[in-house]
Amino acid sequence: MVNWPVIRFLFVFLPLAIVQAQNTAATVSPAVQQLVAEAHQAQSQGDLATAVAKYQQILQIAPRLAAAYNNLGMLYYQQHDLPQAVAVLEKGLKIDPSVVATSALLGSAQFSMGQYKEARPHLEAAVRGNPKDDFARRLLARDLISLKDYEGAVVQLRTMVAHDPKDQDAWYLLGKTYLQLSESALGKVNEIDPNSALSQEIAGEVMQSMGNSDGALGAYKKAVEIAPQQPGTHEHLADEYWTLGKWESARDEFQAELANDPNNCQARWKMANSLLSMHGSPDEAVKELSVAIEQCFDLMQARVDRARALIALGKPADALPDLILAEKANPDEPTIHFYLANAYRAQGRVDDAHNEMQTYKKLMDSATESESKRAAEEQKIVNDAH
Repeated sequence: MVNWPVIRFLFVFLPLAIVQAQNTAATVSPAVQQLVAEAHQAQSQGDLATAVAKYQQILQIAPRLAAAYNNLGMLYYQQHDLPQAVAVLEKGLKIDPSVVATSALLGSAQFSMGQYKEARPHLEAAVRGNPKDDFARRLLARDLISLKDYEGAVVQLRTMVAHDPKDQDAWYLLGKTYLQLSESALGKVNEIDPNSALSQEIAGEVMQSMGNSDGALGAYKKAVEIAPQQPGTHEHLADEYWTLGKWESARDEFQAELANDPNNCQARWKMANSLLSMHGSPDEAVKELSVAIEQCFDLMQARVDRARALIALGKPADALPDLILAEKANPDEPTIHFYLANAYRAQGRVDDAHNEMQTYKKLMDSATESESKRAAEEQKIVNDAH
């Protein structure tokens, strides 16, 4: 159903002096003017039936007045008599196709009736005629979404957020439309070849989003079997192992990914991180992390892990530059302050170590409080549902 509070802004009463272009000599007679006054008075009193009757009389006297069709159609619309509104507005547009308000009103009526295909050209005409009318543009975007023309809808919604960056509804619709485009594109991948590595990766990502780790691992393993030398297949599998804390398997798969794509700094960092997590060689980790940082200078997670390895090697002074850079980039990450405290303590900088440990504790307490609050809110939702 259409959003009536939004559509009502499209209603525009047109002055009845508007007539067909080739009938420029026509004038509105005193009888028509009197009927218009009576129609307006009836409408102001909430008597829409009388207002409709007055406009019907006007059209009997002056059947070429395009504006009268617009106003009568609007009255039918306000009464939710959409079929009558459509019939009247179509007659008005045949007389004068250039009346933008009538195009907008006709498109909105057809949209309300679920006639999305029929509504489209009228809403497009309304937007062309008045590019600043974001009420008509919003309805056009919704109409295009209903017709599954997601790319066309994105164009309209992008224009709306350019007009008003705080238009929350437009941003919401834009996000939903991008999701639809994404689903459509991913569905096409599977349609082309359901047995391809890409299709298996998509299946794995779906399983992952559902919290089905076993299903995700199975799909990613199939992708690796299908295309073991294709960049990305080993990384997907490795990432799932890494998320599950299966460090040795993660390390092996990241190494396999690096054989296919040596410039993948994310895979190199996570491979070294897995090595550290399984208490492997800090020297080897430092070597790999240094390469990752050289490839991706702003990869702060790699800098934190390199500092962690350097502290383990008894080189706290060498660890400080990485930690200071990481702290500037992400001052609210607790682990950075924890390793800074360790580095300062190893250098005998007691006060600095104490300050960093205090910061670490505050951030951890704040994170715990936020998590507790979120859990309480989720539990309240569950309780309310029952």
